Amino acid sequence: MLLERERQLQDLQRLASRVSSGAGGMALVLGEAGIGKSSLLQAFAAPLKGEFFVLQGACEDLSTPRVLGPLRDFAPALGADVVSTIDNAASPDILMPMLLGHLAAQPRPVLVMCEDLHWADQATLDLLKYLARRIADQHIMLLASARNDELPPDHAFWRWAGDLPPASTQRLDLPPLSPDAVATLARDTDCDPCELYRVTGGNPFFLSELLTDCSRDPGHLPASVRDAVWARTSRLEAEVRTVLELVSVSPVALEERLLETLLGDDGHDVIDASVDSGLLQRASPGLLSFRHELARQAVLSGLRPGATRALHKRLCKALTEQAPAHARIELARLVHHATGAQDAHMVLQLAPRAARQAARLGAHRQAAAHLASALQFVDAVGWTGEAAQLYEDWAYEAGLLRIDERLIEARQKAIALWQSVERPDKVGLNLRWLARTHWYRGEAKEAERYGLEAIRTLEQLPNSKELAMAYSMRSQHQLLQDHPASAIEWGRLALELATALDDHDTRVHALTNIGSAKLFLGDDSGQQDLAEGLQCALEQHLHEHAARIYSNWVEFSVVFKQFALAERLLAEGLAYHCEHELDAWVHYLTGWQAQLHLDKGEFAQAAALARQVLALPDLSLVMRLPALTVLGRTLSRQGGQDAVRCLQEALQWARATGESQRLLPVLLALTEAAWQVQDLESCRRWLGEIGQFDLSGVNAWDLAEVGAWRRRVAVAARPDGEQAAAAPPPRAAEAAGNGQAACDNWLALGLPFEAALALLDLPGDAAAQAMPKAVALLEQIGAAPAAALARQRARACGAQAQLPKSRRGPYAAAREHPSGLTRREAQVLELLLDGLSNLEIAQRLCRSERTVEHHVSTLLGKLGATTRLDLLRRSPAPLHKI
Repeated sequence: MLLERERQLQDLQRLASRVSSGAGGMALVLGEAGIGKSSLLQAFAAPLKGEFFVLQGACEDLSTPRVLGPLRDFAPALGADVVSTIDNAASPDILMPMLLGHLAAQPRPVLVMCEDLHWADQATLDLLKYLARRIADQHIMLLASARNDELPPDHAFWRWAGDLPPASTQRLDLPPLSPDAVATLARDTDCDPCELYRVTGGNPFFLSELLTDCSRDPGHLPASVRDAVWARTSRLEAEVRTVLELVSVSPVALEERLLETLLGDDGHDVIDASVDSGLLQRASPGLLSFRHELARQAVLSGLRPGATRALHKRLCKALTEQAPAHARIELARLVHHATGAQDAHMVLQLAPRAARQAARLGAHRQAAAHLASALQFVDAVGWTGEAAQLYEDWAYEAGLLRIDERLIEARQKAIALWQSVERPDKVGLNLRWLARTHWYRGEAKEAERYGLEAIRTLEQLPNSKELAMAYSMRSQHQLLQDHPASAIEWGRLALELATALDDHDTRVHALTNIGSAKLFLGDDSGQQDLAEGLQCALEQHLHEHAARIYSNWVEFSVVFKQFALAERLLAEGLAYHCEHELDAWVHYLTGWQAQLHLDKGEFAQAAALARQVLALPDLSLVMRLPALTVLGRTLSRQGGQDAVRCLQEALQWARATGESQRLLPVLLALTEAAWQVQDLESCRRWLGEIGQFDLSGVNAWDLAEVGAWRRRVAVAARPDGEQAAAAPPPRAAEAAGNGQAACDNWLALGLPFEAALALLDLPGDAAAQAMPKAVALLEQIGAAPAAALARQRARACGAQAQLPKSRRGPYAAAREHPSGLTRREAQVLELLLDGLSNLEIAQRLCRSERTVEHHVSTLLGKLGATTRLDLLRRSPAPLHKI
């Protein structure tokens, strides 16, 4: 009986009607485990099977998710060419258009159902997103379900859901059943409806299991679904329990032929009895699964470790021995059972293959998980080089997700093992990667030491791709040390060798170094190098190299105030990084997105994005330091209490690196903060520390900013040509004493704070004329300390009467809220997170729907989100009940 799902069923039927007319779309059914998602999907799909071509697949809770699991389930219905394309691990560029073509060519409308996307691999999510964006004018309907109670806010699913086209995507949330519905279901039993509702919370699966148990034993109410399932299984025949146990260790629907082989002559009858028990079902012809995933988990949890290993071993053997000659067994499935069986030999044989397949499809998280499974049995390898390769491969895949101590340990183990089998080429390769890992952690000395050691090791051998990349890594290190000329020299050496060896990998890396160095030297031809490198990286599916190009290019465009270019590259880069599970690069770009908002005077958005990065676990210094600096400078401009603490913490981290490129932004931020409160002694102290750096390789914009602060606090420029580089136009106008021209230049570039400061530098009568505009600019963006200083200078030069009326600035609640939300905005956000629509929020707060739409739009900006769904997956700093 399907209760209290009439509205959702009608929504799906309306969507199906539009699809029949050629307006394709997608529906996403969300709810907690056991809430009835599968029942709703089946009730909707059953009447359509004559009118629609129905394809059904699901994701499973494997130790590592199946790559393209749902597509593998229904691929045979689309033809042998689709199956072959998947089995051969074709690239997404081939597979995705092919699948869309098959679906669009069907003579009937198509319904594609994918269940349990909370267990989906990245390749599956990418495929569904690709289809969702291209079916608006097709007779195709996508219907997916997922648990929303098990996914943290930073889970890849929410990023994916936020990227779906809003115009053609519906979200259907399934709430728990009401007490009235529970009473209806319990009407013919002896169970107490109130107690049932209290124990189950209205979860339909809990209810169905408890009601079944209650009907057999009216006086007993289990405290949990696990107990209910155990009670049911305890009353079954031993042979039936064996079937349940075998099926429980397989998250994927299990083939009946395998079970019949394992169970012997009476296997078919026992399987029928297990289906009759109500716990199992024939998901499709020849496949057996639990009716509810929670029931499978309950049975599995009751097994002893030894019994679990034995069951995995039986299934692993049956899968390998009984597979049809024409069929390929999914590697992920075999790895799951081999790991469960603790079969070291099979895991070591299959997991690396599964990892390579997942990586080719862009599922790097799954690739790392497969290799981690293999490393559990690394002591059982027969050859030392095999163990070294496992550590090396895992470090690469895991390094695309996060940078931590485990990566360094894995690289060091790989180096030691390769040394023991006299493979200097492999030693050099891992030394080079070790250097890069230390750089990510802000450990410049270690990075340089290992980088040079890699070059010395590899130069003892014939020219190789490993040596070419070591040269390129040296080029990158020089670039990061603000030695762009040296970076170009090493980069060209690497590029020459890479070209001779036809080494695309190093060629792209070297072009990135050369192009970035040129740009920061003011040579705009570097953009051509980056564009060439990006094109090659995309064509060759070099995910990390493409990510690095996007990141370097964004950094240049923000530092050099080319904001339109920055916004375009940020959009492209973030989409690419998310699509290919390049989490570490996502965080890095988010930090530069925060800097962009800071420069544009959008302080709430800058602070929200910086906090979003800083809230991440195991954050490398390269990711943490820029975000901390942006947050400190933002709070300083707002007059926030934590500004100095953030900047002092950033300074501590920057000093630990010993790199001027890390210290300079922090010291400039500290100088600005001290100047805003007219602590000129501190200003001179921070500028004095900057004066100890070698600034010869610093870009023109940063160098000109140093000069601007020296003029403001009357510190003489260094006599060694510190200002040799041509200053950018607004800084040049400031240096020439033309504050009004500088202001106009800054505003044209989109930097209102800098524009106001240029006016504050004006002397005498010019200052009296300029102060009203400076005050207006600063108060408009909420830069309270600088605005107060501007008003003070206006009074000093007798221009107070011309000042705009004093703005009260952000409400107290907005100043106190970590994301700068007002009291009303915080209320709207809280109701939005509860799932209310704009109309429902308007009714709750007694406001117009248009007013609520305005608040939601403001929330999107302040929290750095792009859609309502993106807001739902983000976890802003704790909501204040204000």
